[in-house]
Amino acid sequence: MRKIIFVTGNSHKVKEAGDILSPLGITVEQNNCGYPELQEDELEKIAAYGAEYAAKKLGSEVMVDDSGMFINSLCGFPGPYSAYVFDTLGNERILKLMEGERDRKAVFRCVIGYCRPGEKARLFAGEVEGEISHESRGNEGFGYDPIFAVGGRTFGEMGEDEKNRLSHRYRALLKFSGWLKNPGLKSTY
Repeated sequence: MRKIIFVTGNSHKVKEAGDILSPLGITVEQNNCGYPELQEDELEKIAAYGAEYAAKKLGSEVMVDDSGMFINSLCGFPGPYSAYVFDTLGNERILKLMEGERDRKAVFRCVIGYCRPGEKARLFAGEVEGEISHESRGNEGFGYDPIFAVGGRTFGEMGEDEKNRLSHRYRALLKFSGWLKNPGLKSTY
């Protein structure tokens, strides 16, 4: 069985990737070795750098995920700094920033970076449009899930299977899976 190492500290992401890639005969193994995260405004640059760095460090084919939530009325904030902002501010302070805002539209974006040692990274992007709820709702998922709503329900109110069928990561992983089935595809983004 082919193995791809997912460089992440988040076991939820590994499970989601494993569920999508296992029908292709691919095992997804987690490694939390980390990589220097570029301070960039574009998820693509961060994911490409991380994948190339990790492939070289581990001497194996790897994947990384760089994701962010981009809120319209906050000029795309927190964007590529989403993990740091979540750890620093949390959902309640994001909701405080959104008080009085009528435009609550937001987009979750994910870029999967995949790389073999000595090669350039390939990128696969996915996104889901939604809005920031007025209050935190639901206990499912992680991160911004309780405040990111699609169709009136937050990801935090959805079960894992339902959320995963809608998520930005799921959409990026489907593109990655399609490319793995047919690596001759020219456009991967």
